[in-house]
Amino acid sequence: MASPSCSCSSSLYNFLIFFSLILFPISTAQTSFRPKALLLRVTKDLSTLQYTTHIAQGTPQVPVKLTLDLGGEFLWVDCENGFNSSSRKPVPCNSAQCHLRSHLKACATYPNKTGAVCSETPVNTVVEKATSGDFVYDIVSVPSTDGTNPGRAVSVPKLLFTCAPTFLLEGLANGVKGMAGLGRFKVSLPLLFSAAFSFPRKFAVCLSSSTKGAIIFGDGPYVLNPKIDVSKSLIYTPLIPVKEIGNLAGELSSEYYIGVKSIKINGKPVSLNRTLLSVDGDGHGGTKISTVHPYTVLETSIYNAVVDAFVKELGNGVVRVAPVSPFGACFRSKNIGVTRAGAAVPQIDLVLQSEKVVWSILGANSMVRVSNDLLCLGFVDGGPIRFVDWGVKFTRTAIVIGGHQIEDNLLQFDLAASKLGFSSSLLLRQTSCSNFNFTSIA
Repeated sequence: MASPSCSCSSSLYNFLIFFSLILFPISTAQTSFRPKALLLRVTKDLSTLQYTTHIAQGTPQVPVKLTLDLGGEFLWVDCENGFNSSSRKPVPCNSAQCHLRSHLKACATYPNKTGAVCSETPVNTVVEKATSGDFVYDIVSVPSTDGTNPGRAVSVPKLLFTCAPTFLLEGLANGVKGMAGLGRFKVSLPLLFSAAFSFPRKFAVCLSSSTKGAIIFGDGPYVLNPKIDVSKSLIYTPLIPVKEIGNLAGELSSEYYIGVKSIKINGKPVSLNRTLLSVDGDGHGGTKISTVHPYTVLETSIYNAVVDAFVKELGNGVVRVAPVSPFGACFRSKNIGVTRAGAAVPQIDLVLQSEKVVWSILGANSMVRVSNDLLCLGFVDGGPIRFVDWGVKFTRTAIVIGGHQIEDNLLQFDLAASKLGFSSSLLLRQTSCSNFNFTSIA
C-alpha cells in the first residue's frame, strides 16, 4: 500500500539531481565515447495514427516498441508480460530518485521483500487511463548521432522508468509495450538523456507521414537531405508554464504550451473569443502540442469560426460535401490544385507573441485525403471547455496542435531556455522529415 506522502520543495531540485547522480549514476558506461546527441527513428502506425519508436532495454537487451507521448511525464513499460530483465531494480522509497519523480512521494510494500519501493502513476494518454506501478531502473541502449547520420549505440546503465500492468496497453499500436514520455518533467527521457551524457537539455522532433521520422536528443545540427541544417532557420517562441489541472501540490504540467494570440486565414484575422487563448487560473484554455492527438483539436467556438473563415476563403468553386468522421468540413478535390506544400488551399497562420512570429499551416498539414476525390480540413471539434465530463463532449485546452499538423515541421524543445523553435513546413525547402539519413553511419 502507498505510504504517507511527503512534499519535496522545488528549491531542492538542483540539489537532488546532483545528489542522485553521485549515489545513483545514470551516465554512460562507455567512458571512451561520450555522444553529443542521441537518435530515435520514428514510424507512423497507419492503423492508429500513433508515432512509434524502439529502444533496446534490459539484460539480455531486447527491442521495446513504444508509442511517443510528447507531453508524457516519463517512460513506462509493461513489465507484467514477457519482461524478464535480470538488471531491472526497484527505486527505494527514501532515495533521491524517488524524490525526483514527483512533489508527492508514494511508496509500496510487498510481502517477502525488504523495504518500500517507490511508486509512480503511468498514464495511457491515448485512452486516458492510469494506474500505479513501481518506479524502477534498467539498462537502455540507443544510437548516437552527429546530427547528420546515426552513430554507434550507447548505453545508460540505470535509466529510470515505471513498470505498468499489461492492461494499460489498451488502444496502443500493435506490438507496443509502453509509452515514451518526452514532457517537461524531471524524469522524462529528454532530461534523463541529457543528464546521462551532459549534453544540452534540448531535443528535436521531426515527424513524417511516411515510414520514418526522427527525434534527436541534444543540440543541432539537424541535417536533412539534401544537406539542409534546419536548426539554422528556426523561429522561436516561449514555452509557457501551466499548472497541472487538479494538482493540489501546485505542480506544473509536463505538456508543452505555447502562446497563440490569434489565428489568420489567408492573412485575415479570424473572429474568435481570445480569452480562450490564454490559460486561466485553473489550467483551462491555451494552446498545447500533442503527438497522441492525430489531428488538431479546437474548442467548439474556435472550431466553428475557423471552419467558416476557411470555407469563405476557399471560395465557391470548391464543392463542400457531407462530412467524414472525425472531420466536419470536407470537399471535392476536383477543383483544388496541388503545390509543393500540398493542396492549394487557404493558409492558416497561428500568430504567436507578435505579428512577425507566425506558425504557418499549409495544405499538406491542413488537409487530409480521405478518398481519391475527397479532402477534409484536418481539424476536429473538441467541444466546449469544461472541467468535469458529465457525458458531454468537452475539452480542457482551447487548441491542441495534433500530429498531422506537425508532420514535416521540425520542432526543437529547449527545456533550459523554455522555448520552442519551429520551422513551419519543410516541404517549402524541398526536404521533409523522412529525409534524415538513416542509411549511413557517422
